[in-house]
Amino acid sequence: MTDKNLLNNDRRDSLKNQYVKYTYRKAILIIVLAPLLVFLIGGAVSIGSAEVSWGQIYIAIMERLFPGNYQASRLSWLVVWELRLPRVIMGLLAGLGLGMAGGVMQSVLRNPLAEPYILGIASSAGFGASLAILLGKGLIGGQYLIITNAFIFALICSGIIFAISSGKRAKPDTVILIGVAMNFFFQAMNTLMLYFADPDAVKTAMFWMVGDLGRVTWQNIALTTPVILLCCTFLLWKANDINILDAGDDYAISLGVRVPKLRITLMIIVSLLVSGIVCFTGAIGFVGLVAPHICRIFIGGDNRFLLPAAGLLGAVLLITADTVARTIISPAILPVGIVTTFLGVPLLIYLIMQKKG
Repeated sequence: MTDKNLLNNDRRDSLKNQYVKYTYRKAILIIVLAPLLVFLIGGAVSIGSAEVSWGQIYIAIMERLFPGNYQASRLSWLVVWELRLPRVIMGLLAGLGLGMAGGVMQSVLRNPLAEPYILGIASSAGFGASLAILLGKGLIGGQYLIITNAFIFALICSGIIFAISSGKRAKPDTVILIGVAMNFFFQAMNTLMLYFADPDAVKTAMFWMVGDLGRVTWQNIALTTPVILLCCTFLLWKANDINILDAGDDYAISLGVRVPKLRITLMIIVSLLVSGIVCFTGAIGFVGLVAPHICRIFIGGDNRFLLPAAGLLGAVLLITADTVARTIISPAILPVGIVTTFLGVPLLIYLIMQKKG
């Protein structure tokens, strides 16, 4: 009995060590992405048509945090706090939310091509925002008109996709095709409104169609930060349930998971998360597709690690894309949605070519 107990203890210790190494390997990507993100934020603020050194950036930031102890130049203060830092912070928040939203949707719908932009959720939220801008129509007026419209239309789109994927047990390819159809539908509705709208209003609405960080203000950031952080926290809390759901409905039900309720809840949270981003940035595409797939290559599909890694990588990609958009044809600035599309399309084509059958 003693030898058998020792053998069992050795096996248990060996399995424990293997699990620790397995977990550590998955955590490495998160450990690497966090400081990389901090470095990119500093680099993004320092890069632009107006040259501002790292030292000037540091002084401008410290003057805001500790008034009276530092004295920044007027140029560095304006560039850091009024022009670059708001769009960088929104890029951080939007990339975090879109990356996690894409990872959750791919698991919930069990399809590697699922993401808010391709499935039309971003376009529908953008349509709701454009409807508020061009026509002033919505269920709630005032300063929350745009946000409410974006959320409602994102919820409508995700509800249609969910109804088809669960009610009629459609194949994953069918779900994606329905999402693409919804995407084109809301784009067409947007185009129809733009065709009859006032030219000045069209310029504003075009912002929502391509996705941009250039019009973000600190007030926008204050409004969207709680929404994004709360939604991301909830998704991380449900990571284990998402893993079970990803393994199949029958398996999840056998473990006591209420599959329909969980799937509806996750889609609502994702819709809220996406609409909270889109209503300020427009429909930024492919971040939710690219980030989870890159992370899945390195750390697999365990959502406990995949979701935070996809969120961090989404932030890295969006901040990098925005920096490229600001500098590639400086002093002109491209919408960041154009750059992310150029990044995402090749990956989408690769995934389609790799699918069998």
